[in-house]
Amino acid sequence: MITIDEYIENHTTKEDDVLVWLRRKTNLTTTMPRQLSGPIQGKLLEFFSRMINPEKILEIGTFTGYSAYCLSKGLKNNGELHTIEIKDEMKEPIEVFFQRAGIQDKIKLHIGDAVEIVKTFAFQFDMAFIDGDKRQYPTYYEEVFDKIKSGGYILIDNVLWYDKVITEPKDNDTYTKGIQELNNIVQNDTRVENVLLPLRDGLMVVRKL
Repeated sequence: MITIDEYIENHTTKEDDVLVWLRRKTNLTTTMPRQLSGPIQGKLLEFFSRMINPEKILEIGTFTGYSAYCLSKGLKNNGELHTIEIKDEMKEPIEVFFQRAGIQDKIKLHIGDAVEIVKTFAFQFDMAFIDGDKRQYPTYYEEVFDKIKSGGYILIDNVLWYDKVITEPKDNDTYTKGIQELNNIVQNDTRVENVLLPLRDGLMVVRKL
């Protein structure tokens, strides 16, 4: 008997071959492969991007590039995705994947602190995907907000955090506290509409009014 997750994956359009390759490589070469978006969330990110058809996308948290590839599929002609990764050791494998996937001309990879890098952008984005340091989620949201066009979307990953968001976190659990704070900020932000989807580890979808 299969699990419900297996059933869902069996009834979702299969990954591109290059994503199958990346998922396998990520599992073989990284210590936390579960950080990768995976086929279900990846396909949903692709669908969101295709529906919005953005000119510019912002991503915080590249990891091995899976979600960046999915998001890039909906870009307008000559559109670009700016993705930010904090770990400099990831730069080479990310660039290898982007070359292999043939999307190197669409992607601008930034290595460093996302909060500081976002401040340097002198243009706005049609959509953003936040999947970085959970402790900094509230700060990411505030920094990204002004960079999103009116009517644009912010997608935020891991907002259920293994169901810990409905518990009282320990004093030293700064990750859960960061996500709880972010969820409350969004829920009480009169500048947006939002829906929290129970997909994977929780995906918050925010539309800027």
